[in-house]
Amino acid sequence: MAKLSSRITSITSGGSDGWEVFYRARKMVADGEQVTELTIGEHDVRTDNSILDAMHRSALGGHTGYALVPGVHALRDAVAKRIQTRTGAPTTAENILITPGGQSALFAAHMAVCSPGDTALYVDPYYATYPGTIRSASANPVAIPTRARDAFLPSPDEITKASQTHNARSLLINSPNNPTGSVYPRENLEAIAQTCIDTDMWLISDEVYDTQIWEGEHISPRALPGMIDRTLVVGSLSKSHAMTGSRIGWIVGPVDAINCLIDLATSTTYGVPGYIQDASLFALEQGDALEEQIAAPFRRRRALILDVLAEQNTVTAIPSNGAMYTMLDIRATGLSGFDFAQALLSEHKIAVMPGESFGTSAAGHIRVALTVDDAKLSDSVRTICKFAQELSEET
Repeated sequence: MAKLSSRITSITSGGSDGWEVFYRARKMVADGEQVTELTIGEHDVRTDNSILDAMHRSALGGHTGYALVPGVHALRDAVAKRIQTRTGAPTTAENILITPGGQSALFAAHMAVCSPGDTALYVDPYYATYPGTIRSASANPVAIPTRARDAFLPSPDEITKASQTHNARSLLINSPNNPTGSVYPRENLEAIAQTCIDTDMWLISDEVYDTQIWEGEHISPRALPGMIDRTLVVGSLSKSHAMTGSRIGWIVGPVDAINCLIDLATSTTYGVPGYIQDASLFALEQGDALEEQIAAPFRRRRALILDVLAEQNTVTAIPSNGAMYTMLDIRATGLSGFDFAQALLSEHKIAVMPGESFGTSAAGHIRVALTVDDAKLSDSVRTICKFAQELSEET
């Protein structure tokens, strides 16, 4: 076989992609074993039937051909109005590119701001695809470490140091954060924004969990002073409307950047199917009530987990103020998050994600997705705590 490009062969940098426990759990399920899966952020309630009906009507109505590459104007306009209403930042349809999901938007955003070989910063712990996405754009990923004792919030001083050391072109942040559930407070975001201004970096803000806030408030850094022209925001309906498989998202940014990103989309994805865009417009038109309905189970389950954890003192939770996950500290067991997750799956058939799947800062932690019914989740967390206590007594 002819030689493959270094770009494609170096996406995972020759190491783990972080998904070993997930793949093992899925194989067990395929082999007929009963496994409680608390791994990925997949809603246990699927896309609302009314959204699927809108998609069906649109497809039958003929919107199955090529759709406008930037997105149909009505959807771009609806996304723009939603963002301006929620953040206060002036936004029009010309600031919006509709993309095939948030992941596509993350890739496109880095393609927009990083030339080959440029350094792109991101915060550790991170969503598992971040470094691979940056490498896919031919940029060099550099992680900004954080600490559990600081609720995994990034230090502006650490960002400044990394930016100056590596002459970084961009910084990727995610609030509410996957995997930690941290919601960046205003003072932290203002300091990060000032760092981007001082070091002349682009800020890429992944805001796909903006409707899942349990404590605090969601602040889009694009709305902060001096940031509207150096920020690209990634959004999606995957989490807010339980539309993960529909692959519908967007990038928000300066008009000149969006125009260039439209050129990229024309040469790569060639847009998003029209019937999915029509269904997405219908979903947004349902307003806050539907979004609150989708978010409610995760708010409730977060509280349930905290109640279970209060019954013991071996496992502790990192403050989870948003998103559909809780990060648990299992360092008292003496095991890594990876070894704990593998042992938990072997002995109790409960699948969780090791903290190490999301970077080195989360070593000794596990991420629990709040994506099964309340009773099963409570029972599973009790089992995790009991298992951790047993292991800690052996050390």
